Amino acid sequence: MQKLGLFQGLQQKLSPQQIQFIKLLQVPTAELENRIEEELELNPTLEEGAPDESSPDDNTAEEEPTAEEPAQEEDTATSKDDEIDIKDYLQDDDYSSYKTHTDDDDDEDDREMPFPTATSLHETLLTQLGFLGLNDHLNTIGIQLIGSIEGDGYIRRDLESIVNDLAFSQSMETNLQEVDEVLKKIQSFDPAGIAARNLQECLLLQLERMDDGQDVDVIVGKRILKECYEEFTKKHYAKILKKLDLDDEDYIKDAIELIVRLNPKPGGEVSSGMVKNQFVIPDFILTNNNGKLDLALNSRNAPELRISRSYSEMFKAYDKGDKKDKKLKEAVTFVKQKLDAAKWFIDAIKQRQQTLLRTMRAIVDFQFDYFLEGDETKLRPMILKNIAEMINMDISTVSRVASSKTIQTDFGVFPLKYFFSEGIATDSGEEVSSREVKQIIRDLIDQEDKSKPLSDDKLEDLLNKKGYNIARRTVAKYREQLNIPVARLRKEL
Repeated sequence: MQKLGLFQGLQQKLSPQQIQFIKLLQVPTAELENRIEEELELNPTLEEGAPDESSPDDNTAEEEPTAEEPAQEEDTATSKDDEIDIKDYLQDDDYSSYKTHTDDDDDEDDREMPFPTATSLHETLLTQLGFLGLNDHLNTIGIQLIGSIEGDGYIRRDLESIVNDLAFSQSMETNLQEVDEVLKKIQSFDPAGIAARNLQECLLLQLERMDDGQDVDVIVGKRILKECYEEFTKKHYAKILKKLDLDDEDYIKDAIELIVRLNPKPGGEVSSGMVKNQFVIPDFILTNNNGKLDLALNSRNAPELRISRSYSEMFKAYDKGDKKDKKLKEAVTFVKQKLDAAKWFIDAIKQRQQTLLRTMRAIVDFQFDYFLEGDETKLRPMILKNIAEMINMDISTVSRVASSKTIQTDFGVFPLKYFFSEGIATDSGEEVSSREVKQIIRDLIDQEDKSKPLSDDKLEDLLNKKGYNIARRTVAKYREQLNIPVARLRKEL
C-alpha cells in the first residue's frame, strides 16, 4: 500500500560557481593557462588583454536606456522571468581585468623555453635495422620485434605471441627459430642491452660487449649472472663464493661492482629524448629580505582577462529596437548567458588567487623558522587541520591548495605537501616533525659500515638514545618512504 507523506530534510548542494572555483583551485599555475584558453574559446564575451583605458563611448554606458514600450497584447503569454533586464549589461563594471600583478619582470613573462629535439628509441633501432640489409621477410620480423620493445628497452611479449602477431596482422608465416635469429641481431644494436627479455639477459648482453676474453672481472661477472643470479639479487655473497668454488671475497668484489654499474634500463637513454624537458613553474615565490619573508603569487601563466565591450552595441540595438524580434531576442539571451559565465569565471580566478595567498601565508607563518634558513630540522609538525584553523577554512580547501602546488624559495623549489608532516614525541615532551626523524635515519644509514649495515632494530635503538620515542615498525615505514632497502640489500663487500 502506497502512502503520501511530508518530511523535512537538509541537503547541501554546490552551485555551478562553487564547482568552477573548486576545479580552478586544484589547478597548478602550469595548467591554468590551458584552462583559460579553453574558456576563451568557449566564451566569445571573454577577451584576453589589458584593459583598454582609451575605450570610446564611456559615457554611452552611463546613459539612461530608453523606456520600454508598453507590452503588446501579443506578448501577454510571455513570462516576466524571460524578460531581459539590459540595464545591468549597459553599465561599466570592474571586470576589465582580474590579474594581480606579482611579477614585475615582463621580459621574463614573454620568454619562451626552448625544447630540444631528439630521435625516438624506435626510430634509432629501425635505422640500425636498415643497415643489416635483411631480406623483406626478415626485415618485417625485425620491424615487428622493434615495435614490441617497451620504453625501458625490454621485450616482454613472448616470441610465440609475436609469431602469431605476424600471422594475423601481416599474413606472414614464420617460426620461433627465425624470430629468435632476428632478435639476436637486434640485441647487438645500440644501446647495449636493448631488446632483452628480462634483467638477467639485459646485464649479460652488456657484459658480452665488454668481453675480450682477458678481463677477469667480466668473466667472473658473467658467471655470477648465469650461475648465481638469484643469490646475487639477494646479496648472498657467501653462497656465491661457495657455488663458484672460490674462497676469497676479493675474487667477486670487482665483478659485482662492475655489474652494479651496468644500465638496467637501456631504453631510457634514447627514449628520454622523446619527452620534452619539463620545467616546474612555481605557484608562489618567497624571498628573504634581511629576515623579512615576502610572499608573492606567480601569475605569469594567467593572461589578463576582460569583458568584451562589443556586446554593448547589441544591447543598445535591442533596447531601441523592436522587442518582438525573436531572432534579436535569442541573440541577446545567448550573450547574456555568456556574460554571466565570463563574470563567474573571472570571479573564480580572483577568489582562487586570494585563497592561494591566504593559505600560503598561513603555511609560511607556521613554518617561519624553516623558511628563514631552510634547515630541515626546524620543520614543525603540521597537518591540514592546523592551517585550516588558522585561515578559518575547510580542511578540503587547504588540501586542494596543497595539491600540485609548489613554492620557490632561496634554497630551492618545493611542493607544498613537503611542509606537512606527522609529529614524533621526544623524551622532553616536545613534538618534532617526522621529516626531521627521516633525515636522521638517512644520516645514520649514510654513515653506517656497509659491510655490516644497520638493521631496523639497531636504528630504533639509536633513535631512542637520541631521545626520539619511535617504534621499529615506524622506523621501517620511514625507511621505505625514503626508498632505502633493508639492511641485507645494503650490504657491500
